[in-house]
Amino acid sequence: MSGGGGGGGGSAPSRFADYFVICGLDTETGLEPDELSALCQYIQASKARDGASPFISSTTEGENFEQTPLRRTFKSKVLARYPENVEWNPFDQDAVGMLCMPKGLAFKTQADPREPQFHAFIITREDGSRTFGFALTFYEEVTSKQICSAMQTLYHMHNAEYDVLHAPPADGRDQSSMEDGEDTPVTKLQRFNSYDISRDTLYVSKCICLITPMSFMKACRSVLEQLHQAVTSPQPPPLPLESYIYNVLYEVPLPPPGRSLKFSGVYGPIICQRPSTNELPLFDFPVKEVFELLGVENVFQLFTCALLEFQILLYSQHYQRLMTVAETITALMFPFQWQHVYVPILPASLLHFLDAPVPYLMGLHSNGLDDRSKLELPQELEVREDPSSNKDLKVQCDEEELRIYQLNIQIREVFANRFTQMFADYEVFVIQPSQDKESWFTNREQMQNFDKASFLSDQPEPYLPFLSRFLETQMFASFIDNKIMCHDDDDKDPVLRVFDSRVDKIRLLNVRTPTLRTSMYQKCTTVDEAEKAIELRLAKIDHIAVHPHLLDMKIGQGKYEPGFFPKLQSDVLSTGPASNKWTKRNAPAQWRRKDRQKQHTEHLRLDNDQREKYIQEARTMGSTIRQPKLSNLSPSVIAQTNWKFVEGLLKECRNKTKRMLVEKMGREAVELGHGEVNITGVEENTLIASLCDLLERIWSHGLQVKQGKSALWSHLLHYQDNRQRKLTSGSLSMSGILLDSERRKSDASSLMPPLRISLIQDMRHIQNIGEIKTDVGKARAWVRLSMEKKLLSRHLKQLLSDHELTKKLYKRYAFLRCDDEKEQFLYHLLSFNAVDYFCFTNVFTTILIPYHILIVPSKKLGGSMFTANPWICISGELGETQILQIPRNVLEMTFECQNLGKLTTVQIGHDNSGLYAKWLVEYVMVRNEITGHTYKFPCGRWLGKGMDDGSLERILVGELLTSQPEVDERPCRTPPLQQSPSVIRRLVTISPNNKPKLNTGQIQESIGEAVNGIVKHFHKPEKERGSLTLLLCGECGLVSALEQAFQHGFKSPRLFKNVFIWDFLEKAQTYYETLEQNEVVSEENWHTRARNFCRFVTAINNTPRNIGKDGKFQMLVCLGARDHLLHHWIALLADCPITAHMYEDVALIKDHTLVNSLIRVLQTLQEFNITLETSLVKGIDI
Repeated sequence: MSGGGGGGGGSAPSRFADYFVICGLDTETGLEPDELSALCQYIQASKARDGASPFISSTTEGENFEQTPLRRTFKSKVLARYPENVEWNPFDQDAVGMLCMPKGLAFKTQADPREPQFHAFIITREDGSRTFGFALTFYEEVTSKQICSAMQTLYHMHNAEYDVLHAPPADGRDQSSMEDGEDTPVTKLQRFNSYDISRDTLYVSKCICLITPMSFMKACRSVLEQLHQAVTSPQPPPLPLESYIYNVLYEVPLPPPGRSLKFSGVYGPIICQRPSTNELPLFDFPVKEVFELLGVENVFQLFTCALLEFQILLYSQHYQRLMTVAETITALMFPFQWQHVYVPILPASLLHFLDAPVPYLMGLHSNGLDDRSKLELPQELEVREDPSSNKDLKVQCDEEELRIYQLNIQIREVFANRFTQMFADYEVFVIQPSQDKESWFTNREQMQNFDKASFLSDQPEPYLPFLSRFLETQMFASFIDNKIMCHDDDDKDPVLRVFDSRVDKIRLLNVRTPTLRTSMYQKCTTVDEAEKAIELRLAKIDHIAVHPHLLDMKIGQGKYEPGFFPKLQSDVLSTGPASNKWTKRNAPAQWRRKDRQKQHTEHLRLDNDQREKYIQEARTMGSTIRQPKLSNLSPSVIAQTNWKFVEGLLKECRNKTKRMLVEKMGREAVELGHGEVNITGVEENTLIASLCDLLERIWSHGLQVKQGKSALWSHLLHYQDNRQRKLTSGSLSMSGILLDSERRKSDASSLMPPLRISLIQDMRHIQNIGEIKTDVGKARAWVRLSMEKKLLSRHLKQLLSDHELTKKLYKRYAFLRCDDEKEQFLYHLLSFNAVDYFCFTNVFTTILIPYHILIVPSKKLGGSMFTANPWICISGELGETQILQIPRNVLEMTFECQNLGKLTTVQIGHDNSGLYAKWLVEYVMVRNEITGHTYKFPCGRWLGKGMDDGSLERILVGELLTSQPEVDERPCRTPPLQQSPSVIRRLVTISPNNKPKLNTGQIQESIGEAVNGIVKHFHKPEKERGSLTLLLCGECGLVSALEQAFQHGFKSPRLFKNVFIWDFLEKAQTYYETLEQNEVVSEENWHTRARNFCRFVTAINNTPRNIGKDGKFQMLVCLGARDHLLHHWIALLADCPITAHMYEDVALIKDHTLVNSLIRVLQTLQEFNITLETSLVKGIDI
């Protein structure tokens, strides 16, 4: 990051500038074409080849004849540098030469604008350290007659070549268009790009540059501009230029951290200030300019790309803009640092760097033809015009400069605050290596240094797409590596030290006044303090450097010629003052001593009375802190001493549980009068993460010895060890065994016994998850699992029932040993059992989970004779399994696969092999073996050719079964999530005549309720929505309701033959297809609807799946709902002549009033975007 300074070898730099450099035209070597730069310009010009003249030369080597000699690039050279070399920053001639004048020398005539241009640049050394350069480029008249003659000769050659290349074709084809196309460029060349030695004055670019260890951009710019002004002004400067350059190089020191410095330029004072070690690092580029150039949206897109380490190429005709944008983006990353190729100004000769197959941040200079020069400040950017602090504070710089300083720090503080809030807990997820530093460094590539899964489980959902990718970047890995390698503060990287101090402040604040983690924006509170620090430094200058003075120069040296930068006297500039070595090494130490003395006197400049008073206060404070040795006091004194802290923890627990319940119950809770509307809408992830924080604080209170980063997990591990020891020694009491193996009652069939309740088993599940690496992460995962299983209060009660262990681990005054408060705390946690959490299943989405399947066939109707090979496929919100082959006659099996989330559907079928390939399945049950969630998928249908509707596979929709609460938890009985569906959805014989007959009123009501359920689903906040598949295909879903509507008044031709709705739909399809072939079409809309209907029926009939006629009807309804076509199809079928043949006169579909009413109800689904689960439409591509 800019602001890092620091040289390579030798002692640390303490001078303001290391080198003064002059670059330009070397008249002795003459004009040397810069071939690589020329090639770069040619490539840029040829980008617009399609729109260019067809006569552009196709050669890519040598000259680009489209460029006139004035526009070509020539090699620049470092003409002089002072001093020759410094030990701590060896001079890199090639790099400085290229970056001072990245496109080489530029020539102009008196007709061209010749404004001086300033730009900064960076040189990155092999060890990653950086040196900063600041260059001012201006134009001087060429006095060498040889150079002017050479330019004239180049022009003659160019004009001759141009005439040959642009000569009209021999056959005279397309003469007019050629003339039109070429007149303009030729006249332009004559007007702007020509040079006549007798008429024109030739100018060439020259550059003066400062190389510095730190990026004081404004100060360096001011130094260079004043030097240039001295050269161009009619009056000579007060002293020779050597005096000012000598002063900057040898007599102006770097300001120490937290201090400001004033030194003298040629015409006025120059001020620079350096942030202290607890402020954001030095940054001197105007952030406002970046927002003005790019706009807020583009800045954030660019910033995101940089954080995710994309290849980034900036493009501008201004070198300084490239530098400002690149430096701003990397500075806003605090505390992270760009780790890859960083070349904000890419010299033309290094264009091949762009092919690097690594992330980079580079800046490329454009030719200016396509650059947008007029850029307005976007409306979204709020610029605080008015400085917020003391109006009477007299600042030593102008108002504009102060405003830039203030806006810079405001924006940087806001960005830094965002990262501090997002990564406030990062330290507990750092995986500390077990081996020594050297061996860790050797095996760094194979080591994991951060518990990513646990960290992400705490984050608000909107953060996850970004954070999951950001945690994989090199900059984040380097940040964590820095943390691991720097144990103590003295070792710490300065950036890390500043960030950690900010994190500590936030965490301290959260302990005192616990705030909810939230994805909402947390206001930055450090802006005013940071602004004030800058204003104070600018108001009261801490150090003033030695003024420039006459040097020991020979008579006649330091001659002054207006308009030309003089040839400086190297003998006076090549070495500093004799005492320089002492000054260089000891000046900062001297200042540090002064600072310490100053602070000491500020704090201790007290009279004897005040000093005595302070000492007395300190003594009494010390005695109160040391006094209570709580383990020896009576319970009443303990209670009194800890009352406030314990009460605070308890109150926080009460508020947090209420807040989480209100949030989970959503608007329903607000309607019941619990809480306010505006407190809902906080991320469930962050609520649970803040509960985990609270549990950690409770478990940390009154610890005898802190072990590891998680007090809760440490306690659990001790408990696990105790149990293990007792089991091996056989001393575990019988009651303990009963407690640990108790089964949770469930309304699931007794065929699938419920999982046993076991704290130890839940711990083992967490210990087996490889993705979780830290103790803090394991404790949080265990809390999430316990909450999902509704066992958190019970598990913690069991953990604390081991009184011997609690006494061993905790002091007498600890919260966990205050019985009343502990009971209340467990009671508050018990209230979580009133709602259903999926906080484990939804967070650890990539872990492997064992699932147990139970298939229950009908015992009455030959289930044991079944000869085919069955299969099953299970789908959930997070994915689905492959087809699982079930061994014949095995009805129960366990398999392992990646977390499926909440289960939604089961596809079950068989291969129709053997003599008796008919299978009547009553229901299927699937249980998650970690969370214990059991789902029931009712079927009650045959699978077999010639049976029922001939289906060989069925899609079953499931519901979660709710567990019956235990006796001691009855006050908080859980209301069932949804009522379990009946075992058999239809009667076994499935004859339409045997189905319960509903009247039209009941059918209308069931359709209304089904549609209303879907409408309600979409009006709920996304996180409160249930399963849409259940609303479409479940017991009382839309498919079932429409099935009843179509079965009303359906004629059955013979007693023993079943006719299905799908038979009717197929006949209707045949009718409409015949009608279309005969082209008997009444209106366009009707024609489109009929064609759509036929297309969908045909596609469903052509599916390779054996889903039976009712399965096909279900698929048609789902697709119709998805594409908002159901109401059109109902209207179409009501008018179809086939309906008259197949339905009785009393049928609902023949009653126009009822059909219109049905169409209006189904039209309400049009406004919703219905997304179907994959299992419902597998094999269909419409």
